Amino acid sequence: MSDFPALTTIAVAGTFFIAGMVKGITGMGLPTLAMGVLGALISPITAASLLLVPSLVTNLWQMAAGPNLGRLARRLWPMMAGVVTGTVAGSAVLADGASGLTTVCLGAVLVLYAAYPLLARQAMVPRRHEPWLSPMVGLTTGIVTGGTGVFVIPAVPYLQALDLEKNELVQALGLSFTVSTLALAVGLTLQGAFRPDNLISSILAVAPALAGMWAGQIIRGKVGPTTFRRWFLIGLLGLGAEMLIAPLL
Repeated sequence: MSDFPALTTIAVAGTFFIAGMVKGITGMGLPTLAMGVLGALISPITAASLLLVPSLVTNLWQMAAGPNLGRLARRLWPMMAGVVTGTVAGSAVLADGASGLTTVCLGAVLVLYAAYPLLARQAMVPRRHEPWLSPMVGLTTGIVTGGTGVFVIPAVPYLQALDLEKNELVQALGLSFTVSTLALAVGLTLQGAFRPDNLISSILAVAPALAGMWAGQIIRGKVGPTTFRRWFLIGLLGLGAEMLIAPLL
């Protein structure tokens, strides 16, 4: 972040703090909120590069917290393989620097991410459908990740539909997010879009993200996470709609 003007540096640090706070309260939302806000301040490719290390650090912690990682990895490996394939292939969109198209796509993903839990009923996926559905969901998630830097659609609704126990779900989300982050780093590197100075800035962004998570965990005990998450999703819906509509005006 040292290469940015002072005001931009403050805005980026503040964004990671708030995004970390949201993750501390709700258990998710850091990459989604960070990409949504940063995409309006800096280029999407730079925003995605900044996101890599804070996202990886927080998601490794989430993935490692629990005894079921091995069992979840064996169950979800077809989805993870699809995530890697789709992300590496889709990263060419971000690397192309077509910020207008990427911003519109990012806006659409934010709208879907926010609208689904607000409006849709919780779906259930029978275990017998996982062998063919998991790779499709993983590949679609990867393409969206490679094109927008956001790795929640359709992975999060799908994992929520697998009827996992609460702690298993949190760990499964951590696994999916970790694989997506690493795959995005590989994709951007192969496209020549991830430079050493991006890595330094991304490492510097870890501190405000972790500080935000710490603050969010404190707030979680004072503010109902369900109420907070509802208003967070409404705000994210508005942000996504603005990004989706603005280029058309």
